[in-house]
Amino acid sequence: MARLTVLGAAAAVSDSVHDNTHFILQGDHSTILIDCGSNVVVKLRRAGIHYQELTHLILTHFHPDHVYGVPMLLSHMSLLGRRRPFDIIGLSHCLERTEQMIHAFQWFEWPMMFPLIFRHLPDRQDELVLDNDDFRITSWPVEHYGLPTIGMRILSKASGRIIGYSGDTAPCPNLYEIGRGVDLFFHEASGVDPYGHSSAEQAAEIAAECGAKRLVLVHYEVWDKDPTQLLQQAQAQFEGPVELGYDLASYEL
Repeated sequence: MARLTVLGAAAAVSDSVHDNTHFILQGDHSTILIDCGSNVVVKLRRAGIHYQELTHLILTHFHPDHVYGVPMLLSHMSLLGRRRPFDIIGLSHCLERTEQMIHAFQWFEWPMMFPLIFRHLPDRQDELVLDNDDFRITSWPVEHYGLPTIGMRILSKASGRIIGYSGDTAPCPNLYEIGRGVDLFFHEASGVDPYGHSSAEQAAEIAAECGAKRLVLVHYEVWDKDPTQLLQQAQAQFEGPVELGYDLASYEL
């Protein structure tokens, strides 16, 4: 059975309880990391997932809270014995800079390195990210400070259920395509910011207009904040179930 686990749910500033927002998507034949938080190998262990199961990493955009864990993840996997190739998928803007970051640590000169396969996505609507026995994933450009950024629709082939993930974004037309009729809509709720983020209320309005069945708020502020207050804001706009995603929360697909 397919499953999505939240490895972190915080916005850019994490705390001792909430890691930065990233997810793990598990199927029978693939295990896909979406963005890369502080210590993925440890988070995977806490979620009962072995790091050797990882098959792909999808990066939504090149901001520190979404990519800073990449060098440590690769280092951990190498030192712990991984030798199988690893696919890293994202927009060219993000992958070029991620590869530069890896080069800064002289990754390709390490004696225990394993092959990395970088797959660059075109920055366009309904772009095929991955299509395997478990999932069909498509991406859509979203609006985040003018930085190339994607949100995604994820189809679980085992169940037919669909997940939407907004990525980091202000409200924009493509969110309605990402969230259209989804069973689960993971939407960021950093706060009102017309250039790059959404509030819980805006996320709920979009989910309602899309016909999403269930709304999960992620990428919310946690530093000296009480994120539970976001639930009331969202519930005023969305009649379906609303919840806060939290670290290690898991959802069957």
